[in-house]
Amino acid sequence: MKASARQMDSVTIVDLSGRITLGEGSVALGDTIRDLIGRGNKKILLNLGEITYIDSSGIGGLVSAFNVTRSQGGELKLVNLTKKVRDLLRMTKLDTVFDIKDDEATAIAAFTK
Repeated sequence: MKASARQMDSVTIVDLSGRITLGEGSVALGDTIRDLIGRGNKKILLNLGEITYIDSSGIGGLVSAFNVTRSQGGELKLVNLTKKVRDLLRMTKLDTVFDIKDDEATAIAAFTK
């Protein structure tokens, strides 16, 4: 998995690509989130448009990222989910936990001011 961060107003957008799986993928996701939180970024938008595969460990990584962000007083949202990822979140009922948006502009506007 690869991650690159960019800033849009007060929101940090993390563009993810590749696979979020057991091992490197879920570890890289956790490291990225902890690094952003450590630097004071409290509004994080994960762009999953280029994620090709996610396993149960990857789902755990997303949940962990959500919990870490929330515990530090931040917000984490998801955007551009592929059909596979969206279906997986729906099956696990995590689509009720995450704030999922279809496009970046809507997601950025949904963060509290």
